[in-house]
Amino acid sequence: MPKTTIYFDYAAAMPPHPRVLKAMAPYFKSGWANPSSLHAPGRAAHQALEAARAGVAKALGAKPTEIIFTSGSTEAANMAIQGVAKLRRSGRLVASAIEHEAVLECLTAMEGEGHQTGIITVGEQGVIQAGQVTAAIDDLTTLVCVQYANNEIGAIQPIATITAEIAAIRADRESRRITTPLYLYCDAAQAGLLNLQVARLGVDLLSLGGSKLYGPAGSGVLYVRTGVQLRPVVFGGGQENGLHSGTANLPGAVGLATALEIMQSDRASEAKRQVVLRDGLWQALQKLPGVTINGSLKQRLAGNLNITIEGASGETLVAHLDAAGLAVATGSACAAANQDPSHVLMALGRTREQASSSLRITVGRPTTKTEVQQLHRALIKLVPRVRELSGHGRPVQ
Repeated sequence: MPKTTIYFDYAAAMPPHPRVLKAMAPYFKSGWANPSSLHAPGRAAHQALEAARAGVAKALGAKPTEIIFTSGSTEAANMAIQGVAKLRRSGRLVASAIEHEAVLECLTAMEGEGHQTGIITVGEQGVIQAGQVTAAIDDLTTLVCVQYANNEIGAIQPIATITAEIAAIRADRESRRITTPLYLYCDAAQAGLLNLQVARLGVDLLSLGGSKLYGPAGSGVLYVRTGVQLRPVVFGGGQENGLHSGTANLPGAVGLATALEIMQSDRASEAKRQVVLRDGLWQALQKLPGVTINGSLKQRLAGNLNITIEGASGETLVAHLDAAGLAVATGSACAAANQDPSHVLMALGRTREQASSSLRITVGRPTTKTEVQQLHRALIKLVPRVRELSGHGRPVQ
């Protein structure tokens, strides 16, 4: 990334925190032994791996035995969904309409293997309303997938309320002697500044990725509540409770644990700071005509602003801003090569044109007020020009 670039794409990736890099460094230099080996270097590596596991467990309010290290949140999502699906061939899988591609594409793959699937609709604010989960579940449903916070519009879902609905469905099944299990999987990749205590959330499965926590890319974790049964999707030496075979990524695990600890330690104050930056930018951009916000402003991640700028192509704006040294996005980086409009915005009821005229701006820990002001000034100048080039608006004077 050029030194002159000002970064506003923290939903896609976050730079490793200096303390994370420091914590990882020893395991690239001398602590690189296989944690499964029985010799002294292996035992030392195993001790470090288990310390990282205990650190993640503490941050989530979980047991160390419930923490499975993975190569990232996408693999963790696949482990959760396929792990449940392959154990219950007749089970039905449902997910919210605005889940990450890692979830929706996994459901599509399971559908191809004969599983029934369903979609939970969301309101125009991108938030699941009471009863929408219940309406999507039948007696064959074994897994419900709901993001904690959306990666495009930042919408925060009422997970504790949803788990209460699921608990009521479980109780009803028990009263009717239906033994089909019902689990809730929660993609929490974007939720580093939210409360991640799994007991409060009531989830059965939860995933995180290091690159969304100011930790290392290629690291992730899946929380598996005690008693939840999964079938492995990666086979080999039986590491990670038999769910993720392969030599552990020890630096990645140490880095993720450190990053999660740092992010959760000051999450309230940092979220408050980011809200001030985000809201200030939103208020300034409302001076432009034809600018609307996508998703709820109230139930929203602190650093997320997703807007539609009518008459201005989002991709064109991204290109012009990039040339000016400002990095923003149109939506999920994982779907950047896909020419289709955002499935998230379409699920909110936006038109294809509105979806293609949208920007996702995300601030992070390094973002300053001065940088936000630079982005604001650049957009005020660029939007009329882009509209004119696309045949919208009055000619630029």
